[in-house]
Amino acid sequence: MALLVAAGMTGSGAVAAQAAVTARADDIAAQLKAIPGMQVTEKTSTLPGYRWFWLSYRQPVDHREPKGQWFEQRVLLQHKAAESPMVLYTSGYNTPETMFTSEPTALVGGNQISVEYRYFTPSRPEPADWRKDTIWQAATDEHRLIGALKKIYKAKWISTGASKGGMTAVYHKRFYPRDVDGSVVYVAPNDVDNDEDSRYDKFFETVGTDPQCRTHVKALAREFLKRRPAILTRFKADAAKNGWTFDILRTPDRAFENSVMDYEFAFWQYSLQSDCAALPAVNASDDDLYKTLDAISGMSFYTDQGLQQYIPYYYQAGTELGWPTPQFKSLRPLLRYEDSYQPRTYVPRDVPMRFDRGKAMRDVDRWVRDHGSRLLFVYGGNDPWGSERFRLGKGSRDSAVYTAPGMNHSGRLITKLPDDQKAKATADLLRWAGVQPGARSLTTPVADDPLQLQRPPL
Repeated sequence: MALLVAAGMTGSGAVAAQAAVTARADDIAAQLKAIPGMQVTEKTSTLPGYRWFWLSYRQPVDHREPKGQWFEQRVLLQHKAAESPMVLYTSGYNTPETMFTSEPTALVGGNQISVEYRYFTPSRPEPADWRKDTIWQAATDEHRLIGALKKIYKAKWISTGASKGGMTAVYHKRFYPRDVDGSVVYVAPNDVDNDEDSRYDKFFETVGTDPQCRTHVKALAREFLKRRPAILTRFKADAAKNGWTFDILRTPDRAFENSVMDYEFAFWQYSLQSDCAALPAVNASDDDLYKTLDAISGMSFYTDQGLQQYIPYYYQAGTELGWPTPQFKSLRPLLRYEDSYQPRTYVPRDVPMRFDRGKAMRDVDRWVRDHGSRLLFVYGGNDPWGSERFRLGKGSRDSAVYTAPGMNHSGRLITKLPDDQKAKATADLLRWAGVQPGARSLTTPVADDPLQLQRPPL
């Protein structure tokens, strides 16, 4: 009798053990760990209904030479359900080390992966061959990652991003148009002709509906230069207190002047016209003027410590992406270093750079106009980066470009569109994501990308 009972226990135990193995195999963590080259760490979730995984995916530095050097690319996954849509989000920079929901994620109720752009730490190969920091290499990073994750997430995929993240989404789709089922692209510049930047000058002469606001912002920037010794004294004091250094920009004076050249751009990029009321008067104290320069431009950004993490961006701007060059007529003849307003200034001099004269951007622009499909571009009406934007052409299919009136450089613009445009944009996205109309309504997300307000002005 004892033997029979023991045998029965052994049989039931085997069944239970097999069930446990099956459960583990079905668990998302186990499935992720089964992907070759993937390292998985689960973190405590801060968003209801999601599990949070920090992933590290092994990528070749040069996808044309996969047997060469490799690096670990950081990916943060917010898992809801394998059968739900997946939203691939990229800031185009570092990935935020916190949970947040992008606007498309909130709308479709999907999973979300945040992909760190190559060469941003810690997703940087050592030693770094900067020649491999290109839009094609980065697009191929995403292509390989999507191929690996689609074995688990077999529903529709949507890519999204704002600013350089939006640019990244377009570039990825240009090279791998079948990887995702639609792309929502926020406030992405499109610098086809880097030598022709008059649209920026026109923007600063016409932005908003309040001429007094435009004039006041320009006057403040000029006043900073008039009070250069006093403002610079305060900047140097902050640098000494915080241990800031200036090897990249060479001197505090050059750093100060670059912050002034960015002031007007940065105000309209990150502020609303209504914020003009909070700006100090032109005859305010030196302390108040320094405070507004710091608040808008961010003085620490122009130090070695502030610039270091953005070197990969400035490298790409100076080799493929291009950069804005407004005419600083309102600041002349007070400028000493106007020629320094370019990416080469922001990259250490031991890193070689050579601009491709717009070849890469012309190629992407042609593809969008001739072959682009399921692209939703959204711009802020008062955002300077929208001065040179993506355009649709005769070959563009199932795509649209919208502008949110009065808005700035934001990654949350669908909700700010006029009602008819918001409804159309929402319907298109839901259709691309395979979500039935009416199944979800767009609500205010519980979290936002914390890096959105840390993007470099240039």
